[in-house]
Amino acid sequence: MKHTQGIDRAFITIIAVLVIFGFAVFLSASMGLLATNAAAFSAAAFKQAFFGIVLGVAACFVFSRVPYVLFRRYALFLFLGSLFVTAAVFIPHIGVKINGARRWLLIAGISFQPVAFLNIGFTAYFAAWLASAKEKVATFRYGPLPLLVLVALVGAILIKQPDTTSFTVIAVTGVSMLLIAGGRIRHILILGLIGIACIAALAIMRPYVMSRIETFLHPADNALTSGYQVAQSEIALGSGGFLGRGLGQSIEKYQYLPVSTSDAIFAILGEELGFVGCLAAIVLFLIFAFRGFRIAVTAPDAFGGLFAAGIVIIVIVQSFANIGSTIGVIPFSGVPLAFFSQGGTSMLAMLAELGIILNISKSTKE
Repeated sequence: MKHTQGIDRAFITIIAVLVIFGFAVFLSASMGLLATNAAAFSAAAFKQAFFGIVLGVAACFVFSRVPYVLFRRYALFLFLGSLFVTAAVFIPHIGVKINGARRWLLIAGISFQPVAFLNIGFTAYFAAWLASAKEKVATFRYGPLPLLVLVALVGAILIKQPDTTSFTVIAVTGVSMLLIAGGRIRHILILGLIGIACIAALAIMRPYVMSRIETFLHPADNALTSGYQVAQSEIALGSGGFLGRGLGQSIEKYQYLPVSTSDAIFAILGEELGFVGCLAAIVLFLIFAFRGFRIAVTAPDAFGGLFAAGIVIIVIVQSFANIGSTIGVIPFSGVPLAFFSQGGTSMLAMLAELGIILNISKSTKE
């Protein structure tokens, strides 16, 4: 039985606060770009405002009105389609290579990372599978084995780009969804061991993975080379103190801190708004997670609950991976900070996903 109710207003409120807060910090961080390239600043600000916020809010509104059960009906096509779009980065003249990585598509002058849509496709299909398998997810055949197959398909594309961070986020999300659906702890531990073995293999095959691990273990030895960004991020955070220099007053964003509008934006947040600002952002993400999981728990069916939980997990894992790598407690990931980092199409895709959660929140168990 299910009971129809209004959209979760508390969840809408926390989304709105994060969007506004994130855009304010992004604009401040992008002042460093303005100082060196006004045209690049204008383009970045326009894409973030128009594609990320205007179209993103519109997408959130539209998807909040699309019955979420349709995603279950077309989950397989959605997953395969997102795989194809993500693999399209290898097509000449469409895929774009930046800094040695081929992760972007360039269509009609607009560049975007299709992995944002792969997040939706993977989460929808795995949620549909787990909901159909029901109690059988406790068996290896219907729980861990399908997950390994899906992760292998995703990994074959993402690791070749290479985008090991997005691959790791999707893998962690899948394992978390399996655990929520009733997977056995023993199987989760086995998957964890497989994950560690895969990381070790990647470190051997991909030098940049080993470099990140070595930088994490010995940051002082690499402060001027591979660990430069982490070192500058820590300087920015430390100089911010308790209350920060003030919004717009960062020094590190002016040529000292690379990619200050994306990977390192949390460091700019800390420099300008201090410990208080960082704590406020973390608390907002925790409230976001709490409200999102509350919607998942009260969803009228297993698919809705797992789909909502999967979307929340992806956002939270990405965000705390960014924060953790910025403060040096985990190896540098290069993953963006949700709501804050530069990336208009990524914001658009995320807000569309959150619209799905809002649609799920319309119905609850009775």
